[in-house]
Amino acid sequence: MSTFQLILLSALQGITEFLPVSSSGHLALFSYFTTFPDQGLALDVAVHIGSIIAVMIYFSETLWQMIKGVFKTHFIPTFKNPHAKTAWLLVIGTLPIIFAGYFINHIGTDSFRNPHLIGWTILGYGILLYIADNFSLTIRSIKHLSIIDAFMIGCAQCLALIPGTSRSGITITMGRFLGMERREAAKFSMLLSIPAIIAAGGLVGYELYLQNDLISLLRSIDAIAYSFIASIIAIYIVMWWLKKSTFLPFVIYRIFLGTWLLLDSYGYLNKWLD
Repeated sequence: MSTFQLILLSALQGITEFLPVSSSGHLALFSYFTTFPDQGLALDVAVHIGSIIAVMIYFSETLWQMIKGVFKTHFIPTFKNPHAKTAWLLVIGTLPIIFAGYFINHIGTDSFRNPHLIGWTILGYGILLYIADNFSLTIRSIKHLSIIDAFMIGCAQCLALIPGTSRSGITITMGRFLGMERREAAKFSMLLSIPAIIAAGGLVGYELYLQNDLISLLRSIDAIAYSFIASIIAIYIVMWWLKKSTFLPFVIYRIFLGTWLLLDSYGYLNKWLD
C-alpha cells in the first residue's frame, strides 16, 4: 500500500468517524470509488484508533472527572456521583457491542462490505436520523440517562457492525429518540466509541502479532497518526456545528449517497448513461 493511499484512508476515517455518515461504510467503499485494492479490516480498525485518541484528548477533562468519580465511590456502581454515573453508563452501553462483536467476528464480515448493502444502510438510517432529529424532544443531557437508556443506546451501537449504518449516527439517533440534546447525544456517542473501538483494535492488533505481520503493524502506526490529525479537526467542527444547527446536512448527504449507490448497484446508472 502506498503512502498516498494510507493518507487518503486515514483522512477519510478522521473526517467521517464523528459525522453521522458512516466511516466504516466510506472505508469499505474506498476501493469501489478508486482503483486502489480493498485495504482490509485491519487497517480500518487502525485508523479508528487514531480517532479514539483524538476523542480522549478532546474530552480529557470529562474522562479525568469520570476516573476521579469512580475512585471516590471505590469502584462501586452508583449514580450518586454524576461523574461516576457517566462512567458506569458507558460500561453498560458497551456490553451489547462486546457480545455482538464476538459473534460477528466468528461469522465474518466480508459479506457486509458490498455497495448494495451499504447503499441501503446509508439511506435507511439516514432517514431514521432525520425522523429522530425532527420529531423528538430536546431536553435531556447525559446526567438524565438511566441504565435502560444507556443499554438501548448500546444495543443501537451494535447495528454499526454493518458498514453504512454509522456508529455515531445510530447512537445519536437513539439518543435523540430518547430526548437528548444534540450536543449531548453527540458527546455520549463519542465517549461510547472509546471502549468499543479500543477493544476491536486490541483484538486485531493481537491477531497481527500472532501472525508476525510486522509490516502491517508499522503501517498501522502511520495510519493512526494520520487519522488522529483529521479526527481532532472533525470533532471540533461537529461540536461547533451542533451548538445551533441540526443534522439535516448529514441526512441530505446520506440520502444522496445511498440513492446513488443503490441505483449503481442495480445497474440503473449504466442504463441511463448508455
